Amino acid sequence: MPSYKAPVEDVLFLLNDVLAFHRYDNLRGFSDASPDVVEAVLTEGGKLAEEALTPLNAIGDRQGCTRQADGSVTTPKGFKAAYDAYAGGGWMGLSVPEEFGGQGLPHTLNTAIQEFASSANLALAMYPGLTQGAMAALLVHGSDAQKKTYLPKMVEGAWTGTMNLTEPHCGTDLGLLKTKAAPNGDGSYSLTGTKIFISAGEHDLSENIIHLVIARIEGAPAGTKGISLFVVPKFLVNADGSVGARNGVSCGSLEHKMGIHGNSTCVMNYDGATGWLVGQENRGLAAMFVMMNEARLAVGVQGLSQSEVAYQNAVAYAKDRLQGRSLTGAKAPEKAADPIIVHPDVRRTLMGIRAFNEAARALVLWTALQADIGHRSDDEKQRQAADDHMGLMTPVVKGVLTDRGFANAVEAQQLFGGHGYIEEWGMSQFVRDARIAMIYEGANGIQAMDLIGRKLPKDGGRAMMSFLGEVQTFIKDHAEDEGMKPYVGPLQAGLNDLQGATMWFMQNAFSKPDNAGAGATDYMHLLGLVAMGYMWARIAKAALLKQAEAASDRMAAKLVTGRFYMERVLPETAMRLVRVKAGAETTMALSAEAF
Repeated sequence: MPSYKAPVEDVLFLLNDVLAFHRYDNLRGFSDASPDVVEAVLTEGGKLAEEALTPLNAIGDRQGCTRQADGSVTTPKGFKAAYDAYAGGGWMGLSVPEEFGGQGLPHTLNTAIQEFASSANLALAMYPGLTQGAMAALLVHGSDAQKKTYLPKMVEGAWTGTMNLTEPHCGTDLGLLKTKAAPNGDGSYSLTGTKIFISAGEHDLSENIIHLVIARIEGAPAGTKGISLFVVPKFLVNADGSVGARNGVSCGSLEHKMGIHGNSTCVMNYDGATGWLVGQENRGLAAMFVMMNEARLAVGVQGLSQSEVAYQNAVAYAKDRLQGRSLTGAKAPEKAADPIIVHPDVRRTLMGIRAFNEAARALVLWTALQADIGHRSDDEKQRQAADDHMGLMTPVVKGVLTDRGFANAVEAQQLFGGHGYIEEWGMSQFVRDARIAMIYEGANGIQAMDLIGRKLPKDGGRAMMSFLGEVQTFIKDHAEDEGMKPYVGPLQAGLNDLQGATMWFMQNAFSKPDNAGAGATDYMHLLGLVAMGYMWARIAKAALLKQAEAASDRMAAKLVTGRFYMERVLPETAMRLVRVKAGAETTMALSAEAF
C-alpha cells in the first residue's frame, strides 16, 4: 500500500524563510495568518490528507464511479465520509471572504492544502477543487443575488461546483460551441446542448451541484465574441435558499478513463435546463477565464503532487530493496546485497525528482502569493506587477509542472522494476493519474502557444522584462557571495539562454509565425527551468542564512539538492535554446500525405 507524508516543514520553510510571507501583513486576510495559525492550518491539512484521503486512493482507483439507472452517480466507498470531513473542517472556504462563510485567509495557504490533498488522493481532491474554482468565478463576476444564493452553501460544502466548456466537436476552440441559451422572459434562460469530459458533473457527495456553463444566446455573434456564461444548478433553488425541483440537466454517461477513476467524468445533457446569466451577455469567456486560470494553476499543483507522492514511495522502496553491491564496496555487508539507493543511477533519478519537487513547490507558492497580492493589495502598481506575473507564469506552472510531474512519476515507477508495473504497489496509479494533468484545462501545447502568442508580447513584453530584470538583479546582488556562487553562476547561464531565445523569437517569429509554433514548447520549458533555477537560488540563500545560525541537516540537504539542480538540470536550457533557434523549416517541410 503506497504511503504519503505531507511536506509541512518544507512549505513552512518556503513561506517563512524564502518568500517572507509575514511581509504581506498589510494585505487583507494576511494579518489573521499569524505564524501560529499558518503552522496549525498546514499541520491539520496535512493530517487530513494523510489520514482521511490517502487510504482511499487505491480504493477509488479500483472501484471507480458507477452510473445508476436513474442517471445518478455513486462514488467509491468511503469518498462521501472523506468529503464530509474535508467540508466539515472548513477547508472549502479557507480563502473565501468571511461574508460568505469562508475564513478569508490567503489563497497561498489554500494552494498548499491543494497540494497535500492532490498527493493523497487526486480523484477525490478534484471535487472540492472544482468547487473552489467555481466560487472564484462567482466571486468576481456573479451578481450580489447569485453570490448570496450559491456561495454560502458551496463554502459549507453542501453544494459543489463544476465548469462546463467542452463539447463533442469543440475542445480548445470554444468559439465552435453549439449549446444554446434561449431567454425565458423572466431573466432566466433555457439551455440546450451536450457537454463532455465534465469532471465531478454528477455524484453523491453533495445535495446540489452548481454547474457553470458556457453557451450562445440566440442571435449572439459567431465565435468567441458570442459566448455567455450561465449558472445552472442541478436542483433549482427556492426563494428561501432550500433545494427545489430537479433541473433539466443530467448525466448521460460516464467516461471510461486511463486514470482518476474515483472522479466522475461525465457527459452532461442540458435539455431546456434553467440557467441565469453570470456577468454580461456575450462576455462569458472573460468570466470563464477566471475559473480556467484558477483551474490551470490547480492542475499545475496536481503535476507536482503526483511527482511528490511517487518520489516518497520510490525513496522508501530504494532504501528497502536489496539488489547488487555498491560500486565502491559493500555498504551492507551483513546482507545478501546492498539497498539500491547506494547506486549512482538510482540516486540520479531520485535527486532529479527531488530537485524538481522543491523548486516546483516554491514556484507554485510564489505564484499563489502573487495571486493574493493581485486580489488583495490596495496599491495599483503592486497589483499590476502581480497580474503580470500571473499571466506569464500560469502557462508555465500548468505546462511545465504537469509535463515533468508525469515524467517523474514514470521515473519513480522505473525504480521499482517489475513491481512498478504491478498494481498492488500503487506506482501505476500515480502514472495513470498524472497523465490527465497534461491534457485537461488546455493541453500543454496550447499552454506553450498561449505563452508565446499572448503572454510574452502582452503590454510590450512588460511581464517578461520584469521577470528577467528581477532574476538579473538577484544574480548581481549575490555575485560576490562565496556561498552563492554555485547557484548564481549556473543561473546566469540559464538566464542568458532564456534571453537569447526571447530575442530570437522577436527577430524571427513575427515574420514567420510557424517559428513560434515550432519552438513554443521548448521555450515554455526553458522559462520553467530558469524560473525554478531562480527558486533554487532563493532557497539556497535562505538555507545558508539558517545554516549560519545553527547547523541543520535539512538545510545542508537543500543546499546539495540545489547544487544538483544547477549542475544536472538547469544546463538543459542550452538544449532548449538550440531547438528554438532551429526554427520551423524541417518541422513543416513534409506534406500531410508524407506522414
